[in-house]
Amino acid sequence: MNVLGVEIPDEGPVFVGALAVHVAAGATAVVAGALAALAGKRRGRHPVAGRVFLVALAALTASAAVLAAIRWREDRHLAAIAVVAATLGAVGWWARRRRPQWRLVWHGLCMAGAYMALLTGFYVDNGPHLPLWNRLPQLAFWLLPTLVGAPLTWRALRHNHALRPRGPVVTPPR
Repeated sequence: MNVLGVEIPDEGPVFVGALAVHVAAGATAVVAGALAALAGKRRGRHPVAGRVFLVALAALTASAAVLAAIRWREDRHLAAIAVVAATLGAVGWWARRRRPQWRLVWHGLCMAGAYMALLTGFYVDNGPHLPLWNRLPQLAFWLLPTLVGAPLTWRALRHNHALRPRGPVVTPPR
């Protein structure tokens, strides 16, 4: 089946329905994740966009499971990436809500990791069909989201003071 020039496997209505949910959830997660990342880290836009990101990530993971169940050989790696993204998102949410030591670092690393995993899944599946991306080697689809995202995450953690210890700074005696 061909939709807007993209070849869609004809695996029946359950597959097509799950794929529609998957695409909508993925697009929502990409936009909401970017909004959360770019918003000020305070009440308002950041937590709202973060919740939308997590709900979309849950829907994306559930739909990936359905797609993989129907086409295991072709989609199992995408289901695994979705589970990694959802797990990182859940740990990031937990760290922020339960407030363990270094919660802001855990929250930031896990949420950014979930976003990088989301983009990795997209590029691994769609990169060979995208202009310019189709000229890159397959390994680039797996590595580029993390190679670009890791330094940005480090910068954001430093900018938002997540890497500084909380409480009074104790200097050793001379």
